[in-house]
Amino acid sequence: MQKELIEVPRATLDFYKYEEDGLTYYEYNATGCQPPEPMVNTMVGLSLLKSANDRLVGIFFHEPFPLYDRIPLTISHEAKELESGDFRITFKLEE
Repeated sequence: MQKELIEVPRATLDFYKYEEDGLTYYEYNATGCQPPEPMVNTMVGLSLLKSANDRLVGIFFHEPFPLYDRIPLTISHEAKELESGDFRITFKLEE
């Protein structure tokens, strides 16, 4: 899998795009950020979700509970704790 650096207007972090198993992923790493930067980049990144085959993946240094209240009801999320203790949050459009 090859990750391509993409430009995302209003983002302050690097976003990468890649495809896997017929899905398109947009990924960013917010582990080195302080609030509100992770939330701001997540909200900007959510605009990349255009179809049910798109996923936004954010890597956070903790599970971002305050963020969940701010995402639209049309978007679901799944959190997974990584071996490093960081969290991988995957967002997708609800069908």
